[in-house]
Amino acid sequence: MLNILIIDDELPARDRLRRLVEAIPGCEVAGEAASAAEALEQIKELSPHVLLLDISMPGMDGMSLARVLQEGGASPAVIFCTAYQDQALEAFEQEAIDYLVKPVRVERLEKSLEKARRYLGDRRDSENEHFLRSTLGGKVVLTPIHRVICLLAEDKYTTVIHEKGSAVIDDSLTDLQQRYEDLFFRIHRNALVSRRHIRGLERKHDGHTQILLSGTDHKPEVSRRNISLLRKLLSELTE
Repeated sequence: MLNILIIDDELPARDRLRRLVEAIPGCEVAGEAASAAEALEQIKELSPHVLLLDISMPGMDGMSLARVLQEGGASPAVIFCTAYQDQALEAFEQEAIDYLVKPVRVERLEKSLEKARRYLGDRRDSENEHFLRSTLGGKVVLTPIHRVICLLAEDKYTTVIHEKGSAVIDDSLTDLQQRYEDLFFRIHRNALVSRRHIRGLERKHDGHTQILLSGTDHKPEVSRRNISLLRKLLSELTE
């Protein structure tokens, strides 16, 4: 069962989200909060799996709350539910699972919660057993796979671009793709990207296409043979 905390300063909005959640099998409302301060107490007490989080609230807004949770380490999956359409990029920079514009439709919410369910499953697996091992200054460094943004093949090594920086490992892209097929997407013979960090495509003046990823300024090139598959994946991620 997916436990959900609804955070919105407006009672009618909370009531509507509660009705929508209760109509979705396998989901239940663990509680409600009318402010960020109240939400922090509820999160500590209830340990919800998912937050349905409004952005515009008095005091600390939803974006700031998400930032506090992100900086604090492991946190619930965040789905923003807002009346504003222009803050999606910032929302995804805070590792939001999805960004829903009010009025939220039950079909759209159901897809978002399914994304959250998959993300939580991947994250639990990652935290328990999936790390990439590298060596820095004679010390072994373990990078959680769910923090990896992209993997770039360079000479005989693979560069790992992750949320805290970068590392170099000996594993080949082929081995990594086979091992983590559900987490990464092949965009080029020299690059794998994290599915959950994909944000869009950018076409350059020379006709080449680059992928936009959250959490990094790196824009790996997409091969022509993979562009159509990537566009299909992007449409599925934003449905």
